[in-house]
Amino acid sequence: MSLPLFERLRLLASRLEQQFLGKDEIIRLLMISVTAGEHCVLLGPPGTAKSALIRTLSELMQARYFEYLLTRFTEPNEIFGPVDIGAFREGIYRRNTAGMLPEAEIVFLDEVFKSNSAILNALLTLLNERKFTSGGQVLRCPLISVFAASNEVPGDETLNAIFDRFLIRVQSDNLDAYHFNELLQRGIQHEIRQMASEPLKPLVQAAELADLNRSFSARMKFSEAFLSSYKGLVFQIRAEGISISDRRVVKMLKLFATSAYLDGRDAPDASDFFVLKHIWNNQDQAAILEGIVQPVLESYYREHPERRRVGALSVGIEALSAEIDRIRQILTGGVPVGDVQLFSQLKALGEIKQALAGINDPRTRELERRVSELLEASFRSGRFAQI
Repeated sequence: MSLPLFERLRLLASRLEQQFLGKDEIIRLLMISVTAGEHCVLLGPPGTAKSALIRTLSELMQARYFEYLLTRFTEPNEIFGPVDIGAFREGIYRRNTAGMLPEAEIVFLDEVFKSNSAILNALLTLLNERKFTSGGQVLRCPLISVFAASNEVPGDETLNAIFDRFLIRVQSDNLDAYHFNELLQRGIQHEIRQMASEPLKPLVQAAELADLNRSFSARMKFSEAFLSSYKGLVFQIRAEGISISDRRVVKMLKLFATSAYLDGRDAPDASDFFVLKHIWNNQDQAAILEGIVQPVLESYYREHPERRRVGALSVGIEALSAEIDRIRQILTGGVPVGDVQLFSQLKALGEIKQALAGINDPRTRELERRVSELLEASFRSGRFAQI
């Protein structure tokens, strides 16, 4: 008997987490976006797995997929399809949309904010209404979600309209130093699979998500306590000067309900507010949102310690312990340590300390003590052989 849809979606997320190290929170947000039928933009430097994540997600969903790298020279026929020559000869202007964006279910647009106004104007209607006009005929599009990527937040005010269509904004960065060894191991496995052209077995059909979206209204039920907490957070966010329109405030409710659905819960609770950390309009606002939302999450997890922390890095205690031992060996190995290498190791210790703070495991206290001793000795003396 086939597993329920929400369990297969969780299994899909687990497969992505196994392949993409340290991307758990990003994957959770992608799953919320695609299940809710909303759009998401990933921002960050090249090489941080943005496109690979979306391609793998699409493959595991068995969805009609469209991907394109946009530039200011990109023409509409590259995205929406070429003019149908046969129809044009008969005096009818329309596009041949087969295999193009208007017929896709999952779309990935790389460097979306570099595209020209002709592309952006057409995208606005398609993203918001799932409609595309071709030769005077309005086509209904099967689009579930558009995922966009960019190296930076758009600074041009003319791009605000398209940026606003992406409800969730996710920062994808390079991994911290303590992930490096496991990154290489998973990267090797991924390269082997790519060279062997091994297809992934789909876990979810795109049509199932479309059906879920049509019946999702039954899950849009919120307690008075939840709505009261949400109201307080929204007012606090706005008081900090972060713009969040009424339209976005309402749309966020669907994301909360979707997060609950993915956990197999009937109704949202305070743990679902983590999504609010990803509604910033510029990256400077991310820290402000973290400061507003994280205390609410911490309070909830203190009362419900059995609940998994959404977005906590899946770093094993053993891996962190091994990384601490490696750094100690470098600093105490008797070989002179240069300034650049010293800075690198101290930075790695800081990253480990931050990671340990987010892990709810009594064994982390011993690791925190070891890190503190290394940091203290490093700052106190330049003779690392004495550490």
